[in-house]
Amino acid sequence: MRTWERVHTTRRGRVRLDQVHIPAHEIAQPGYRTIYCNDSPSNLLFKFKGNSIATTKYNLVTFFPKGLYEQFRRVANLYFLMIAILSATPISPVHPITNIVPLTLVLSVSLIKEAFEDRKRYQNDKVINASLIEVLRDSEWVAIPWSKLAVGDLVRVRADQYFPADLLFLASTNADGICYIETSNLDGETNLKIRKALERTWDLIDAEKGSDFKGVIECEHPNNSLYTFTGNLIVGKQTLPVSPNQILLRGCSLRNTEWIVGAVIFTGHETKVMMNAMDVPSKRSTLERRLDKLILLLFSILFLLCLTGAIGSGVFLNRKYWYLGLVSDVEQQYNPSNRFVVAILAFFTFVTLYSSIIPISLYVSIEMIKFIQSTQFINNDLNMYHRESNTCASARTSNLNEELGQIEYIFSDKTGTLTRNLMEFFKCSIGGVMYGTGITEIQRAAARRTGAPLGENKSSDDAIHEKGFNFDDRRLMRGGWRSEPNPETCKEFFRCLAICHTVLPEGEESPEKIVYQAASPDEAALVAAAKNFGFFFYRTRKRQSVICRYPNGRLVLYCKGADTVIYERMAERGNTVKDISREHLEKFGADGLRTLCLAYRDLDMNLYEAWNEKFIQAKSALRDREKKLDEVAELIEKDLILVGCTAIEDKLQEGVPTCIETLARAGLKIWVLTGDKLETAINIAYACSLISNDMKQFIISSDTKAIREVEDRGDPVETAEVIESWVREQLLASLIQAEDSERTRTGLELALVIDGRCLMHALDPDLRGTLLNLCLRCKAVVCCRVSPLQKAQVTSLIKDGAKKITLSIGDGANDVSMIQAAHVGVGISGQEGMQAVMASDFAIAQFRFLTDLLLVHGRWSYIRIAKVVSYFFYKNLSFTLTQFWFNCYTGFSGQRYYDDWFQSLYNVLFTALPVIVVGIFDKDVSARRSKQYPQLYMAGIKNSFFNWRVLAIWFISAIYQSLIFFYFPVSAGKSAQNSSGRLLGLWDMATVAFTCVVITVNLRLLMACSYLTVWHHVSVVSSIIAWFIFVLLYSGIRTALDRQENLYLVIFILLGTWYFWFSVLLVPIVSLLGDFLYQGLRRWFSPYDYEIIQEHDKYHHTSMPPDSDSNIEMMSMLENQPILSTEEQRRLAMAQLPRERSKHTGFSFDSPGFESFFAMQEGVASPHRSWDIARRASMQPRRKLSEGSSHSSRRSIF
Repeated sequence: MRTWERVHTTRRGRVRLDQVHIPAHEIAQPGYRTIYCNDSPSNLLFKFKGNSIATTKYNLVTFFPKGLYEQFRRVANLYFLMIAILSATPISPVHPITNIVPLTLVLSVSLIKEAFEDRKRYQNDKVINASLIEVLRDSEWVAIPWSKLAVGDLVRVRADQYFPADLLFLASTNADGICYIETSNLDGETNLKIRKALERTWDLIDAEKGSDFKGVIECEHPNNSLYTFTGNLIVGKQTLPVSPNQILLRGCSLRNTEWIVGAVIFTGHETKVMMNAMDVPSKRSTLERRLDKLILLLFSILFLLCLTGAIGSGVFLNRKYWYLGLVSDVEQQYNPSNRFVVAILAFFTFVTLYSSIIPISLYVSIEMIKFIQSTQFINNDLNMYHRESNTCASARTSNLNEELGQIEYIFSDKTGTLTRNLMEFFKCSIGGVMYGTGITEIQRAAARRTGAPLGENKSSDDAIHEKGFNFDDRRLMRGGWRSEPNPETCKEFFRCLAICHTVLPEGEESPEKIVYQAASPDEAALVAAAKNFGFFFYRTRKRQSVICRYPNGRLVLYCKGADTVIYERMAERGNTVKDISREHLEKFGADGLRTLCLAYRDLDMNLYEAWNEKFIQAKSALRDREKKLDEVAELIEKDLILVGCTAIEDKLQEGVPTCIETLARAGLKIWVLTGDKLETAINIAYACSLISNDMKQFIISSDTKAIREVEDRGDPVETAEVIESWVREQLLASLIQAEDSERTRTGLELALVIDGRCLMHALDPDLRGTLLNLCLRCKAVVCCRVSPLQKAQVTSLIKDGAKKITLSIGDGANDVSMIQAAHVGVGISGQEGMQAVMASDFAIAQFRFLTDLLLVHGRWSYIRIAKVVSYFFYKNLSFTLTQFWFNCYTGFSGQRYYDDWFQSLYNVLFTALPVIVVGIFDKDVSARRSKQYPQLYMAGIKNSFFNWRVLAIWFISAIYQSLIFFYFPVSAGKSAQNSSGRLLGLWDMATVAFTCVVITVNLRLLMACSYLTVWHHVSVVSSIIAWFIFVLLYSGIRTALDRQENLYLVIFILLGTWYFWFSVLLVPIVSLLGDFLYQGLRRWFSPYDYEIIQEHDKYHHTSMPPDSDSNIEMMSMLENQPILSTEEQRRLAMAQLPRERSKHTGFSFDSPGFESFFAMQEGVASPHRSWDIARRASMQPRRKLSEGSSHSSRRSIF
């Protein structure tokens, strides 16, 4: 057999997702890199990079400058730096420490976190760089650290060791110069792969011969393309082409081989794996972008407060107020003669005074909350643990936790995402005859859809069930194919299966004990089928050969591929089974099976030798090698004779239909983007409950008779024009029908199915808007025969065109672009490697875990973060406005109301812990309820908890409470006296007011909580106690460095007055009274859905045991009820819903619309009627049956 290494499969379906990146220092050099093996002095001239790696962001010199630069890129941190500088000027009414201390604390926490993470990276780099590798030195193998390895060195790698750099494979202890490698660190695939050294270098396994080796390597410059390599090895006057089959990449490990010898070609950060080690594109959540707008609003409020104060100061200042001492030589800041200067300086004074309106600890608190949510809750959720693969969910970033609670569109791959990617050979077609008697899950779903009966599927005695093979047909099994009318065609079919692949054999050379290592489950299934049909191969055949020479001299080209590829390369004559095989392919596709076509071609010796010369030249080319190989392959891959086709089943993952149905009830729209055929995609959508018979389906396919006729004429321009015209016509017609359905409000749900060729034209700028409008009106969209680029384009269509929040989920390398294009990318750690996981934001093992990820963790995170941000906005605004009212009261003098340390520690000590606890532990309903009532998720899609209306409520509350905080203590303090009979002064009233602020804002947070734990109570109580401990120490200790001597013993004097205790009790009550009434009334008249669930749980858990009389009566009513009318059925359905009771839960009440939420959950229509508040207010609990109460009046309300 001759070897033909196929590298032109990129055109057949393998799409390179990364653009080739070449280091800048290599660009100025010639078009290739020259490496001298075993010749260090010659290589030194090229100044190749060393093999030491550093993945750290900082070093000892750059940590502080670079770290501070990263921190001050945040607008809030830069703002507080400017405030700290401004507070050091004479115009500042506060001491610089007021702003420097909190800024220093925030920066310190962030820098310590950066240093901790960078130290872990440094330690990891240190271990890797110190690893030992054997290098050839003076005919001996010497162990040196990886960091000292240089380009051109010859190294020896032993079994189970990792390759220290990118190596040219020279020799192996295995026969025929082969070795086995595992690439799990590179792409996540655990299947072994084979590499084969050039025959010219096999003898270099010996150290003495290796030391005499002086070969020259001419190859491409370092780049990040993992699956390509172009180069030549020059030994003497012989030039040998080098392909990816001779390259061993850093990060891979040696398996099933004693040792190998290789030459170093790329080192350190120039290795392919390191050049691919780039960060996932930075993503910011939608809520975080809205937070930026909130910060701008706070800046605007700050500007208005400062402008008002500046104007007021310029107007108020007058020499008629003789007690102010505004004499002629007064400072310019207080000179009434120059009011403009007074206003300008006052403006900056107020900027420093009101700087606390921007919460300095907000970002640090949110980061801490998100980090704990990710590491402790998402990563440790047992409901998302996959026992079979021992895989937990993984939050690869904590920046997007709350984004999971606002997803509206999900874009999903099919194979390995909705299905298991565990392929089984299920059916086949050979010579126009269909074989295989099994029934697929998709067939069963299609039968349920159409109502067609399915016969019983009884296995025969000849059936074999093993990994990759689930075939049953006695006509082929146990050698039965020899009795078929076309045994020679069957033989060619099985030979093609056994020869045309990249599978590696392991184990003993017998069909029962041999094990195949395949790069893909499809390949493994096909080879397993060949083995079970009696055609198996073993270790003597270790290379992929698609051109074979038989002992009788016959040359045959075997080829397998997608039907679209094989059919266009068929011979015009001799393909008698072409049409019948197409029908079989369509049937297999309709049954949800993955298909491949198998074909062959007999070659003439002269033709082959002429072609082989061109092939060898293409293999040796240093430039455009892949393109040239592809062109050469086109010369011989034609005039094929179709043998048959295979059909492989990929079963649905467990729980996929239920998950999709639940997500759809939550208001999410799910699109499937797949490379499968139209029929396969539609049937998968039916099996997944994505599409139903009740939907109006728009199918836009290029597989029409008119388009096929144009294609047969062979004019690509005319074909493109016809397809574009067809797509335009179908899109406009479908859009008109969708708009009519929406206008008439028929309630008919819509679904769109479109193939890749039509999608290519639909994404053109002139049709893009029409496609978007149609898609937005559809509940489900299925795109089939799409490329990875089209997947990303469809995702961007909704993300950028409709401004909707999107999530993409996939498991393979072809899903990476789609995952990175969406707001949130989810990777499934499946059978196709780890590329999708490595590019994702979150990783799960099964599609069904999306239910917990979105409906539980995503919704909780959104509600928590929204509540935290809103609360920060409220507490800082109320605190700052108190100072503003004080300055209005004192003629806009710029006098501070609170002590410097009070203002400094307000955010970082007295109110910091409770809000973090709420962000971590608060939850409105349990995880079980979140999944039981998925409609709760719609609040996140509608952004119900972080919009301008919600913020306005907090804003009004802050204004109201700030007025109470200021005017109550001041008004009461006018007549209050201490124990010695003296009136209370400024610092006495300010201390009382600050005490009221700390108590009130902490209690207000408890009112906002939905779920109280011991940590909530501990955090609030400890924060209040921390304030009292601080003020007792601060007021009781006086030093020479103390700027504010007026606070000395203030708290001790206040504690002895009734005024202090009365204010501390009254002010929080009056301040929170407005919030209490608002929340009670809102919960009564306009409750959130989760509040209805809370009322339901409160009622059922306390007063509705499962065997209560009410439930007994309900069961008896169901049993005795005869045939019911439509209205009676509706009333009965309503009666079965959770019952309403006036159960008091703290300060909240049940809703007049209580039953309507559960009616919506159960699909029961409820007629609209006015809310009878008086009836509900007077409603009494139902009597038991033993009391003889009639329930007819109770049921009449329905």
